[in-house]
Amino acid sequence: MSKSEEITQKLGLESTIHEADIPTIDLYMDQVIQLFDATYNESLRNEDEKVLTKTMINNYAKGKLFIPIKNKKYSKDHIMMISLIYQLKGALSIKDIKSVLEPINEKIDEGFPLEKFYNSWVKLQQKNAQNFLEEMKSHEVEVENQETEEIDKLILLIASLSNMSNAYRKAAELLVDELTERRKGTK
Repeated sequence: MSKSEEITQKLGLESTIHEADIPTIDLYMDQVIQLFDATYNESLRNEDEKVLTKTMINNYAKGKLFIPIKNKKYSKDHIMMISLIYQLKGALSIKDIKSVLEPINEKIDEGFPLEKFYNSWVKLQQKNAQNFLEEMKSHEVEVENQETEEIDKLILLIASLSNMSNAYRKAAELLVDELTERRKGTK
């Protein structure tokens, strides 16, 4: 197994909460945390890291990143929104996440097809996992072609991946800014 395949496998990029995996009954917070743990626990960096905590969920609710909960229970819509937040928080600030999800939250009560949107996201996520492996292999080949020590090659691979990560994050931030500007123009 190549280094790229090994890393990709450890990342669990294809792990996701599919819409069909979300119970149709409302869940209490502990049940929501269990669902996320069961799905993403394998991809954590170490044992001290948490997928989702009560504090995180409460902060998302206070920050109005998703529609208000009812009777301390989370609906399927809440779980889909929390899943989106979970995916976005690795690259974007909470402020940016709120800007991204605000248009969806505003439309949910008007019949926005959240399930269709979420399923589209899951398909993109699965495709991104495949693309990542190919990109990772490409970076690995470039680094292996360098005439340097093995430890230096590892450092070069880390630097290359960090550079790409920054590029993707900055591109996402520019798109958040564009979304914010477009929304200001329509309000």
